Amino acid sequence: MLNKLLSGLTILSAVVLLASCNYQTTSEVSHKTVAITSKNAPATNLPLSQAMRNGNLVFLSGQLGFAPGTMTLEASFEAEASRVFTNLQAVAKEAGGDLSDMVKLNIYLTDLNNFETVNKVMQQHFTAPYPARTTIQVAALPKNGNIEVEGIMVLTD
Repeated sequence: MLNKLLSGLTILSAVVLLASCNYQTTSEVSHKTVAITSKNAPATNLPLSQAMRNGNLVFLSGQLGFAPGTMTLEASFEAEASRVFTNLQAVAKEAGGDLSDMVKLNIYLTDLNNFETVNKVMQQHFTAPYPARTTIQVAALPKNGNIEVEGIMVLTD
């Protein structure tokens, strides 16, 4: 009988202790999802956002090598690739970060022969440690683009 009483008191003590703690469960934590738009990156009338932020995560839509305002592609592949990263930087800045906050990139090329040029351009826009990355060749990109890059960014508080 004494063992049952002590066991009951131990459980009751644990319940009281837990009830007195100030904590939040995962289901109680709520992050508002916010659309991010930069006037320094090409605007689109498509059903998409340039980026979406939820908490400290930012998901950046694919950017092509268009100059904001004119919506013309840069003349060379290298200039087009550089413009893509400049456009991503503009959206990242609007979200409260920069390219150094990128943790993952997906790069889509219409010609994998441009792979080394992409590496060269990335070294002009990023420093080590570089984001994780996937590069694949695709049959085509919108508006005859030659490169598109999307990414995931983690912001620090």
